Amino acid sequence: MSSSLVMVAYIGAIILFILSLGGLSHPESARRGNLYGMAGMALAVVATIFGPAVTSHGLAWILAAMVVGAAIGLYAARKVQMTQMPELVALMHSLVGLAATLVGYASYVDPTIAATLSGAGRAIHETEIYVGVFIGALTFAGSIVAFGKLSGRFSGKPVLLPARHALNLAGLLLVAWFAVRFLQADSISDGLPPLAAMTLVALLLGLHLVLAIGGADMPVVVSMLNSYSGWAAAATGFMLSNDLLIVTGALVGSSGAILSYIMCRAMNRNFFSVIAGGFGATNGKAKVNEDAGQPAGEVTTVSAVETADLLRDAQDVIIVPGYGMAVAQAQHTVFEITRLLRDKGVNVRFAIHPVAGRMPGHMNVLLAEAKIPYDIVMEMDEINGDFPKSHVAMVIGANDTVNPAASEDPSSPIAGMPVLEVWKARTSIVMKRSMGSGYAGVDNPLFYKENNRMLFGDAKKTLDEVLVALKAAA
Repeated sequence: MSSSLVMVAYIGAIILFILSLGGLSHPESARRGNLYGMAGMALAVVATIFGPAVTSHGLAWILAAMVVGAAIGLYAARKVQMTQMPELVALMHSLVGLAATLVGYASYVDPTIAATLSGAGRAIHETEIYVGVFIGALTFAGSIVAFGKLSGRFSGKPVLLPARHALNLAGLLLVAWFAVRFLQADSISDGLPPLAAMTLVALLLGLHLVLAIGGADMPVVVSMLNSYSGWAAAATGFMLSNDLLIVTGALVGSSGAILSYIMCRAMNRNFFSVIAGGFGATNGKAKVNEDAGQPAGEVTTVSAVETADLLRDAQDVIIVPGYGMAVAQAQHTVFEITRLLRDKGVNVRFAIHPVAGRMPGHMNVLLAEAKIPYDIVMEMDEINGDFPKSHVAMVIGANDTVNPAASEDPSSPIAGMPVLEVWKARTSIVMKRSMGSGYAGVDNPLFYKENNRMLFGDAKKTLDEVLVALKAAA
């Protein structure tokens, strides 16, 4: 395949990637967006491996690597549960970072590249390598920690070291100092020690940055690491002089940055406060605002049959899904309940908080898997004003995103965070395994509201009982 034909194929792949991002912006077009993305990647891979830059000897190695990678990908697609998607995404981000780091080292030690460069061209190439390795190592280490937190291997609470901001600043100053040493090196052997030292510092920075971020900020971390992985891919494109990688990496990096901004706005946080950590740092309980009329700690429980009665008698029901629904894999039962209620003429809608679950769009993916109609799945801003008119608001495994302390208690760690105002419904029903706090480590005064009912137990089992009761009454 000629260079001109490869460039045409790359342009086609870029267009498909842009269409993919556009399709992924809405649930109804997400399937089409995925197809565009897969087609673009297939076109890019074919154009690359059959282009003039790949020799017949190298092609054999590439095809062998593709077979191994495809086998791992197919295995993961079949075995990984929907509840494990957040940690899988974090793990994929780590691989992008690792690839950028390894490509940087390979580009630096390649004698054929070094022989063709001198003066300003060499300085630019080495700067690209240094920046690419730095971003890649940072992304790799941070994504590994995110994977550990999301999968439960590490605690969701932030690890806040003394003078952590000074440590981060010292790390960045070391990176700058090693950059000077690296760019002044006269040979590859002289440049490797500062490059390796910087890589170690970048790995430690990545570990420290994500360890310091609390559990409630993990959806933001996932989108942030998505942005990092995009910039790492763009840096790889510069190192390899590959225009497609540069553009694709920039698309992923910028879209991830925009998503991080949207997520931070949804949590009333700014990007730098997320990086600094602190959300979920307190182990204390959220104070109860006595002026808001909070009970002194009594909760009212409800049974599955009573829950079915409340749903059957309601005319307007809002369901708020959370990570507990994902863990119990109860989304299909929720669909059956929704269909039964809608057949009876009940207005059923779903309220989705932007940071519900462990990654952006987590609840939307689960509801789409269960074939919940897109037109009844509402974002927080669309539906928050409708809670006062709702007869029943049913919370399935959510906690921090429905916590009234965010608006009623200025001393709460989540004060100011926009939440779904389920307590304004005529009756709210919270489904939980226990009275434990959410991922942010903050207790929830909603449980003690006079109009709230607690339905304890596994979400799947309990909802199955609610479904049986509804069918029996019908």
